[in-house]
Amino acid sequence: MIVCGYPPSASFRRRLVLPKISMKELNEKLSVISRVVVHPKYRTIGLGSRLVHDTLSSAGTEYVEMSAVMAKYNPFAEKAGMRRILESLGFNTQLLGSEKYVLERLQSLSGQDVERIRQAFAKHSHPRFMKAFSYHPPFGAKKTYRERIEHLNPKKLAHLIKICGFLMHTKAYLFWKSTEKKDGINLSSAR
Repeated sequence: MIVCGYPPSASFRRRLVLPKISMKELNEKLSVISRVVVHPKYRTIGLGSRLVHDTLSSAGTEYVEMSAVMAKYNPFAEKAGMRRILESLGFNTQLLGSEKYVLERLQSLSGQDVERIRQAFAKHSHPRFMKAFSYHPPFGAKKTYRERIEHLNPKKLAHLIKICGFLMHTKAYLFWKSTEKKDGINLSSAR
């Protein structure tokens, strides 16, 4: 069984792959796989991967995202064609708790990739990220937070990624994009 639904309005990791779009457009272009269940009797024969693969092509949307605990331990979604987002930038998500590791990875990325990460944080003002700049509730205004993100040094950016690692440590985030051309947009070139 596979359960799909509508996407939540905001997702930090989604900001790494999609530009900011309206909620209406998000509902039209993005599906979310929220659960994949395979009876224990039929596990280990590739059925989960097959369910995800068939769902991707029949979802009726240009993009499909999934955030799942099991995907950390069993690459069934990756076998179906999805890809892990932070891992695609070269991050080992098991090491995100180490600021030293994250800082080294940031320094090895291109300026464009670092800017993508910075913009993802700027567009997603999670209270825990905002707290990294101010310890006094309500942790400042979103506008101030966004301004500070623009001028972050690599060490502070590494700290935010470490926080993100703690927030997402139980789930892997996977993303799939259609390679078909719709509405004049070549989706295979979207990041």
